[in-house]
Amino acid sequence: MENAVRDWRGRSYLPGPVPADRTRMFWLAWGAMAAISPLQYGYAALLAKEATGLTLLAVWIACQAAGALPALHLVRRGRLGVRTSLAAGAALSFAGLAAAALPLSTPGAFAGYALLGGLGAGLVYGVCGEVVSSWYPERPAARVGLITGAFGYGAVPLLVWAGIAPAATSTAFLVAAVVALAVIGTAARHLRLPPALWWPADVDPRSHALDAARLRTTPEAARQFGPAQALRTRTLPALALILTCAGAVSVFDVIVIAGTASWGALAVLVALNGASRSVAMRCSELYGRRRVLAAVLTALATGQVLLAAAYTTALATTPPGAGPVPAGGPLLWFGAVAAGLGGGAFYPLLASLVREFFGVERAGEIHAVVYSAKALAGAGAAALALLALSTPVTALAVAAALAALPALAIPRLRIPGLPATIPL
Repeated sequence: MENAVRDWRGRSYLPGPVPADRTRMFWLAWGAMAAISPLQYGYAALLAKEATGLTLLAVWIACQAAGALPALHLVRRGRLGVRTSLAAGAALSFAGLAAAALPLSTPGAFAGYALLGGLGAGLVYGVCGEVVSSWYPERPAARVGLITGAFGYGAVPLLVWAGIAPAATSTAFLVAAVVALAVIGTAARHLRLPPALWWPADVDPRSHALDAARLRTTPEAARQFGPAQALRTRTLPALALILTCAGAVSVFDVIVIAGTASWGALAVLVALNGASRSVAMRCSELYGRRRVLAAVLTALATGQVLLAAAYTTALATTPPGAGPVPAGGPLLWFGAVAAGLGGGAFYPLLASLVREFFGVERAGEIHAVVYSAKALAGAGAAALALLALSTPVTALAVAAALAALPALAIPRLRIPGLPATIPL
């Protein structure tokens, strides 16, 4: 590596020119992430209203979370190309969205949506995140936060369509399938990874590594960890547990607010679920990842309390046997706003904490291990939704506890490899 430079920690960089199409690659990745959003948030809002739909959603989440890790591993090792991965992701996502238009009880709905659609979304999610973080190594967390935000609010057009014309839900999923095939297929043609150790030539890597203001709020890892080494720390299981708890509550909120038939509140929830991710990443650069993550989970827990209050008010004002749900009111809207602000922002924050705790060299693979905990989150969301069918207030109280307990533990997280005598 003749042109390599090293920073004060010994990390190597290969500065090179910024390609003219870097911005276009970012927006194509953003579009691909938005295209797979209906598979999770659209389905959760429109079809996960009974045991069969909840089971399919839980299996889809498990496949999506599990599919990202092996795909990312193969791409990083050069055994699977970005184009091949995204082309497969486009075909599988198309199959999943098309299968969502089928009756829930058919075998095609399970095989097409839950299995194929889940694997396709995992491919797209993992590969797009890896490509964007590799082309923006100077600010990977902020850029990845922007594209994962699209995974949150990309389902809003589908929800608006279904709210205006509920009878056209199947048609909406078919249209979303065609859009996903076109958008992800286009991304497959243009996205690519940079050379190993690439760094933009217009940013001095040594000055960047010594930026005191940045290191004060987002310190770097004590050393570069591999996935096996990270698994032997206490920090990685803690991050996976946080994602499991918060992920279950996030998906559950979409289901429970969809049950109120308040499509405006639902659209606000999903839109904020995505938009809050980039805002949270910007705040974390100013105030620190752990502080902002604790605030995000506190907002998520507060949303559950407000939604429980909305249901309690509805139960108190509706005659017995009328099947009360809070179809409106300020408590429902405040709850949707709080739950939306907290229900998506923790994903990019946890990804950035992986870089902060374990280093950047294997961060993608280590984050994929943490992200695979989302499979348990899907099962938890389905369990909460089943409980909400009979006792919604109890389910929301449990959800509030699931969000609040990790928020209390976050300040105790520390960078692995540092002596325990160094203050947090």
